[in-house]
Order: sequence, then C-alpha cells, then structure tokens
Amino acid sequence: MEARILSKTRQRPPEGRTHWSTRKLAKVLGVSHMLVARVWRRAGLQPHRFARYMRSDDPNVAQTAADVIGLSLHPPQHAVVFAADEKTAIQALDRLDPVLPLSPGRAERHGFEYDRHGTLSLYAALNTSTGEIIGQTVPRHTSEALVEFLGDMVATQSRRREIHVIVDNLSAHKTKGVTAFLEAHPQVQLHFTPTDASWLNQVELWFAKIERDLLARGIFTSIPDLARKIRRYITRYNEDPKPVRWTYSHPAHRITTHSANTLH
Repeated sequence: MEARILSKTRQRPPEGRTHWSTRKLAKVLGVSHMLVARVWRRAGLQPHRFARYMRSDDPNVAQTAADVIGLSLHPPQHAVVFAADEKTAIQALDRLDPVLPLSPGRAERHGFEYDRHGTLSLYAALNTSTGEIIGQTVPRHTSEALVEFLGDMVATQSRRREIHVIVDNLSAHKTKGVTAFLEAHPQVQLHFTPTDASWLNQVELWFAKIERDLLARGIFTSIPDLARKIRRYITRYNEDPKPVRWTYSHPAHRITTHSANTLH
C-alpha cells in the first residue's frame, strides 16, 4: 500500500488538478487520509509545495559561474570585490487606513487601499568580504545613474586598489558611458554573471532582505520619505554587516540541460 501511495502521488490527479491532497488521494485509493499523510511524511513528500528554478542557456555558464564564485569566495589579494545591481521601480505606497497591530491570535492587519506616490530605484553594492553595503537611490535606473554610482563606489577605495564588480547582463551595464568610465578607471573591472543566472550575484540576497525587512510592509508618504527610510536602513545595517557564507555540497543536484528535462 505504501508503494501504491508513493507511485500514485507522482502521477497527475484527475479533474485538472495540479497536485494531490491527502483526502483526494485517500479517496481514490480507498484508504485513510491519515495513512497517506504518514506515508508522505516518512518519504519527505510535500505535494502542496513547489520550487522554481532558472536554467541558464549561456554556453559558457560553467566558466563564467566559476569566475564569479571564485571572486566571491577567494578575492584577489589586496583587491576588493563588490556584488552590485539595481532594484528598480520600488513603490512608495501609503496606506489609506491605519495599520492594526498584531495581538494574541491575530496577525498585523493592513488595509487593502493605498495611495501611490511614485517609484524610485536603488543601486546597491555588497562588499563580499565584509558584507557592507554602498547604496544610492535614483529616480530611475539609467546608464548615467550607473556611472555615477560606480564613481561613488570607487571613491570609497584607495586609488591604487583593484576593484572587481560583479553585475548581471543588463544592457545598461554595457553602454558607451560605462565603457568610457572603465577606460578612465583601469583599476575597475566588471565581471558578468551568466545569462539568466543573476542569482549568482550575492547582492540579490541583500535585496531580498531589505524587501522583507522594510519594503514589503513599509508605509511611505512620499518618494523622499521612501529614500530616507532606505538610507536609514542601510546605515543601520552597516553597523553590523554580515558577509554571505555560501555552501554547496551536492554537485549531483546541479540543474543541467539533461536533468531539467527529467526533473519531477
């Protein structure tokens, strides 16, 4: 019976459903839904959950990823490595109704209606060795804004120090303005993540953190208010920064062209 439950769980359910529930599967097999739950628990199956992945089609993905990972884990001696990117179109949302605070047995509640006060973009660079963040808010992300941000980044380091910057393949990172900046600052070198693999850029983890801590539930009365609260968050974060500690212990679990076609 356990084998039947496990086998049936891996099949698509009827009625156009995308996954089984314990009760639905139990009804089909004529068993108790508690038995199905126990079998799933022992096997580590959770049909109600799913995870997303993105497979890079970059033909040089292995070499490019190795360059980025190597820089992050083992930066060149006397050099600094930044993982940089922009978080675009951050909305300044102001709730029309007051927030009702959490209480025993009841979650914090926000009203559905809000005022939009516009958007801004955030440039951020994470020092992979220290975890410190350099941040700058701009009305929108452009090549000119990126060049200005790169200049601010360079200004934090000594003139002779090598600066390696990990960025994704966005077209704004490869404009004539950026090329001219790199020519004027030979100590700066950009390293591009593989196509569709921006998750190799450590600053994306920090973007997820500021989204959880501030942006998702924040209340912002204007664009200047949003920018001020972002700067305050960065200042306080840099009082006790934490570098990213990457671990990777299952090479067989890498998603390749072959494995992506056979994943369940």
